[in-house]
Amino acid sequence: MSYLENIRTFVRVYELGSMSAAGRDLRISPAVTSSRISQLEQRLGVRLFQRTTRSLAPTEQGKAYYGGASQVLESVAAAEAQVVEITDNPRGSLYVAAPLGVGRRLIAPQVPAFLEEYPNVNVRLRLTDRKVDLTTEGLDLAYFLGQPEDSNLRIKKLADVQRVLCASPNYIAKRGHPKSGAEIVKDKHECLNLRFPGAKEFQWPLITKDGPKRFNTTGRSECDDGDVLIDWALSGHGIALKPVFEVAEHLASGTLVVVGENTPPEPIQMACLFTHRRLQDPKMRLFMEFVSKRISQVIEDTRLPDQLPR
Repeated sequence: MSYLENIRTFVRVYELGSMSAAGRDLRISPAVTSSRISQLEQRLGVRLFQRTTRSLAPTEQGKAYYGGASQVLESVAAAEAQVVEITDNPRGSLYVAAPLGVGRRLIAPQVPAFLEEYPNVNVRLRLTDRKVDLTTEGLDLAYFLGQPEDSNLRIKKLADVQRVLCASPNYIAKRGHPKSGAEIVKDKHECLNLRFPGAKEFQWPLITKDGPKRFNTTGRSECDDGDVLIDWALSGHGIALKPVFEVAEHLASGTLVVVGENTPPEPIQMACLFTHRRLQDPKMRLFMEFVSKRISQVIEDTRLPDQLPR
């Protein structure tokens, strides 16, 4: 068995804290994962992990070995990246994460064209509206909306995304057409919120005549899938705050209508995150450049007029 593969397996077990999780990440069986760790321990003559039937924790030797092992993998990646730069032939797997709406409408449609242009690259796309951890989940880059909390990551800003408050004509017929965030709160409109475990108290950031203000919203329906919120809004169950590109077709057809137009939502940043050590990977840079140009155009094409009817 390759010593380098054993090191790579050790690093993923250390970072994920689990043999089975590392095996899934590396697409190898738990038995192979355990065997690679055992071979590495035999070579080094030390125990790298304390194992029980319920837990796994690195030993002092394992903690010390992790730093050097990570540097070895980074050095190999850097050497491979230099070769790829010279040959102009990027290859390997690229692990990308994105929120559901962003991934389905902006990222996924670009992948086939990217793969056609770079036939030796594989793209593994992970779509979720929850917060992801690049290191523990083995991701190369993650697209996101908003502001990241981890300052240790690199950020490439792509665009400021226009957002909108919208509801169906049926909902408006039943509950009225609120013109502002204050009306939405005062009249206790049903607000459809995106929430997931660990999410903070939800507020809608709206632009008022006195500047940006956050409004505490209430509603009986919430979900961790943004597309479900759109479905609920289309069915007349409440008001949704959504990026315009996610609901542009519904606004154009009239199945959703802009509300709260006197206090529109603040735009939200779209960007992608990556670690410092990934910056040297040519296929990652090529993917970011390829996708960035195309999704920026989609966002611009779906913008609403700055002045909506009031």
